[in-house]
Amino acid sequence: MSVRLNDEELKKLQKIELEMLIEIDRICRKYKIKYSLGGGTLLGAIRHNGFIPWDDDADVTMIRTEYKKFRRACKKELDKSRFFLQDWTTDPGYRWGYAKMRRNDTLFIGENQERLNQHQGVFLDIFIYDNVPDGFIARRVHYFLAFLIRKIQYSEVAKYKEKNPFYRTLYKLINHIPVKYTFKWLDALGRITNRHKTKLIRHMTFTYDGSNKFGMPRRCFDSYIDKDFEGHMFRIYKEYDYYLKWAYGDYMKLPPEDKRIPYPVSEFKLIDVDV
Repeated sequence: MSVRLNDEELKKLQKIELEMLIEIDRICRKYKIKYSLGGGTLLGAIRHNGFIPWDDDADVTMIRTEYKKFRRACKKELDKSRFFLQDWTTDPGYRWGYAKMRRNDTLFIGENQERLNQHQGVFLDIFIYDNVPDGFIARRVHYFLAFLIRKIQYSEVAKYKEKNPFYRTLYKLINHIPVKYTFKWLDALGRITNRHKTKLIRHMTFTYDGSNKFGMPRRCFDSYIDKDFEGHMFRIYKEYDYYLKWAYGDYMKLPPEDKRIPYPVSEFKLIDVDV
């Protein structure tokens, strides 16, 4: 059975995510690690000076070399009494191609993710970006390999969630491939594509739509500025307007009211934090 957070619960969730953003920013500034608010969190920073009122998650972006610096810094710097940096190297049950910051002493299980054997606390997504080949054929081979990796990682959920019997059977079959290999393949692809700057960059296990399906413009990751978000200063792309138009079109226009709702969750436990 799934539920949706009410307004009070959503505000409490956002405060926990803000606490994690503050910790990430503290570490990144101390170690000169480049990052930006991303996705709906960046949109919220520009349109609302904080969270989109109905948004129940937070996103940060880093290129792969910066994320590796961040992971090393967290080993000695992260407040582990409160937070857990989750990726395949820290949580054997973790299956996604991006990292998460989790808040200890909380619970936030997404719909259809009840069976995942991993830390399930309130989270913030850290999307890791790699260059995309410029060549016509190489770009499409890269796209296909990223697609396969994403499906293997998703198979642990899809083998139960998928309604089509044929695809559900396919997911059950590819689910036998050890997920640890997909992370090694991601690292290998990243090492190959990141040798030279390219026109596009992408998080390899995230889907992009339509004409943008191969990735986003690399230029967005070249420079950063500070932006107020919920009364705190965080880093964003200097070319945020270019990025938001690329991602959302007329990004200052609010969606219809029936779309202004948080996603359903299976189970959650929140705590009060002071930010």
